[in-house]
Amino acid sequence: MNSLAPINDLCDRLLLYNQWFKKIAISHDSSVSTSKNNHRLFCNRWLFFTSNDQVTHLNGRPIPRQEENTGMYLVMGITGKVGGAAARHLLKQGKQVRALVRDRNKAAHWADQGVELAHGDWNDATAIAAALKDVEGAFVMLPAIWAPSPDYREARSIIGNYVEALTKVDSPRVVALSSMGAHRKSGVGNVTALSLLEQGFRSLPTPVAFVRAGGFFENFLFGLQAAQGGTLPVFYNPTNRKSTMVASEDIGAEVATLLTGPAWSGHRVIELGSMVSADEVARQLGEVLTLDVKAFAVPRAGWAEAFEQFGIPKGHTGPAEEMFESVNAGWMDLGIAGTEHVAATTSAHDVFAAARNAVKE
Repeated sequence: MNSLAPINDLCDRLLLYNQWFKKIAISHDSSVSTSKNNHRLFCNRWLFFTSNDQVTHLNGRPIPRQEENTGMYLVMGITGKVGGAAARHLLKQGKQVRALVRDRNKAAHWADQGVELAHGDWNDATAIAAALKDVEGAFVMLPAIWAPSPDYREARSIIGNYVEALTKVDSPRVVALSSMGAHRKSGVGNVTALSLLEQGFRSLPTPVAFVRAGGFFENFLFGLQAAQGGTLPVFYNPTNRKSTMVASEDIGAEVATLLTGPAWSGHRVIELGSMVSADEVARQLGEVLTLDVKAFAVPRAGWAEAFEQFGIPKGHTGPAEEMFESVNAGWMDLGIAGTEHVAATTSAHDVFAAARNAVKE
């Protein structure tokens, strides 16, 4: 029996109702013939788009309704700037997001947006493995620890938990937040933790993309208050030297792109950011504050005391100092062999303006 017969019969019957046919716009287009074959073609298409069932088209092949891929993605650190940005971009794409959180109350606004909250954190390999179940991909990161132990045992422990979980529950792909300079195994201060992350993940058979982000523009937000006098104190010296910088919004966008884009095999390294100087950051801050703001390089001898003002305990500022020494030495510039590069699209001005507007609201 001709598989098209039932549909064609229905279309032929509908053809008798010429007024109905005109009502659904065929006759409004003078270029469309009202022959039986053309009518059947239109009717087939109309039935396809208005039915929940599969429809057999005139070529005899079934064409199923296309379902949007709304797969589940795990986002670590969702209550932070980068994790939050990644989640927002995934949700904008219509994807499902799962987050591993310790405090559900802190993440309540994410639940209101449809995010599935799983209890746990990066200190629990079992909880990570449970959160990885049935995901299309996962975004992982390390917490920022400005005063790490000399052996970076805090980072090593979390990395071990990730590796254990990813060994138990394989994910189709993983995107890991890293940093410029993570290709070096020493001399980069706090970035050492991310170097350890890359080293630890390279043993995984899972496709992994390391996003080596530049310095965050958000780290200059203190300037909205501190630069009211026209000076922005920085650890970049000289202040006109450019280094890699990026906004957390751009990191989140790239993470979402990697998680949902074309699949890959093996490991990838993406350098994310653009070369920007402290002078340029100060100028853009001034534009937002409507002031003439200049960058001021904090003297090297005063770094420890300055970092203490930022909350790092006395006697534990060494890793932060070493990190900025490596930045000033050019060790975190773009262009490491074997890497991909994605330029920043969000400027320091954008970050300052958004933060200032958020305070006003």
